[in-house]
Amino acid sequence: MQEAYRPFYSPTLGHDVEMLVFGEVGYPVIIFPTSRGRYYEAKDFKLVEAAQWFVENQKIKLYCVDGVDAHTWYAKHLPPAQRVQNHIRYDHMISHELVPLLQGECHVEKVAVAGCSFGGYHALNFAFRHPEQVGYLFSMGAAFDMRQFMDGHYDENFYFNNPPDYMPDAQNEHFYQMNIVLGTAEDDFCKGSNFQMSDILHRKGIRHWLDVRPGTHDWPVWRAMFPHYLSFV
Repeated sequence: MQEAYRPFYSPTLGHDVEMLVFGEVGYPVIIFPTSRGRYYEAKDFKLVEAAQWFVENQKIKLYCVDGVDAHTWYAKHLPPAQRVQNHIRYDHMISHELVPLLQGECHVEKVAVAGCSFGGYHALNFAFRHPEQVGYLFSMGAAFDMRQFMDGHYDENFYFNNPPDYMPDAQNEHFYQMNIVLGTAEDDFCKGSNFQMSDILHRKGIRHWLDVRPGTHDWPVWRAMFPHYLSFV
């Protein structure tokens, strides 16, 4: 399986963004890391290995992008409003810099986004904020309500990055074209968040699969889910 270290400079963030890329040809899949995770996490925890068949058979091309959680939601040294602003800059980097790069490189109009745990939040929030750029959303073991990170602060910027809040009223034809999987486990402490999000999507008539499996909030469950979900691409 071809592996390449592909850092790129982000004008939005003002620094290099590190990234691992697996494969030569295939549909682009962006993988977001878990809480404060790094670009090499999906490789270290064998999520990439779980997707090996799809990479080697040129079905997909994996882009494991770095996260900035230490400067956003987990940045307790910053005022809550600044945490959200920093997250918005990260979102802008993905939407305006990384996705256009992949669109040109892979000759596609839309990309797939995926993530486990906190990475699942990033994937879902990005997909629902930019549905015109996302064809597939695979969330595994995620929670989607970010209030716990805000110390009671609430503003418009937070609203538009907290999917349980903005999705009930969001309108976009691309929601109905997206392939959406919400993966969780019977003993996952994030299971309730997935049922809540599934209910929101049901009420809007947005097609999706709520996949509930045996197990807990851990990598073995996500490694079993990921190749199954990639088979839909």
